[in-house]
Amino acid sequence: MNGSNPETSPAGSADGHRAAATGPRARGGRVRMTGKQRREQLLEIGRSVFAERGYDGTSVEEIAERAGVSKPVVYEHFGGKEGLYAVVVDREMQLLLDMVTGALTGGHSRELLEQAAFALMDYIDTSTDGFKILVRDSPVAQSTGSFASLISDIATQVEDILGLEFKARGFDPKLAPMYSQMLVGMVALTGQWWLEVRKPQKSEVAAHLVNLAWHGLEGMERHPKLVGERQG
Repeated sequence: MNGSNPETSPAGSADGHRAAATGPRARGGRVRMTGKQRREQLLEIGRSVFAERGYDGTSVEEIAERAGVSKPVVYEHFGGKEGLYAVVVDREMQLLLDMVTGALTGGHSRELLEQAAFALMDYIDTSTDGFKILVRDSPVAQSTGSFASLISDIATQVEDILGLEFKARGFDPKLAPMYSQMLVGMVALTGQWWLEVRKPQKSEVAAHLVNLAWHGLEGMERHPKLVGERQG
């Protein structure tokens, strides 16, 4: 259904969702909504339900009911639950990537590390539903990515910064991709934990993350060796 064909739904049926209709009212108190407005409403409702119930626990029926429309309307816009989920995930991944890359404004390497940690914590804090969706497993047929691939994308942004730091300290810069995965993964997993407990405050969590990462790098051995019996 395209943006030129208005749709109608019971007034207030999307109460509590950011995409609630604000257009003119038709007879009977029904709110007229353009195709674009309806799509945004369904995306916001779907995002909320996916975060609450997970992919498997979400049904097209519930999304349609919350939106005050019939199931065929959801299918017309997204082709089904999987299509809606794919768009929601794509949007969240892009939002998080934009927040991380936008936060890396330069400065000392430690400051850049702080900026990256804060960006992820900010995303978790301000887009909690989106983060809950990203950290869950995607359906098997889903091709838009997963939290692991997202972490890999963010790590790529950190890789160049870490490579310069390695080179300046006499370490092999070819190891930067591996270490960037380690650092970003550490922040992401800590973020999952913080999402549930919400303490200590965000700035304190970021400070401790940077403390562990930075001072670990500070005293890092150029050629680390295992000290236990297992060597392979």
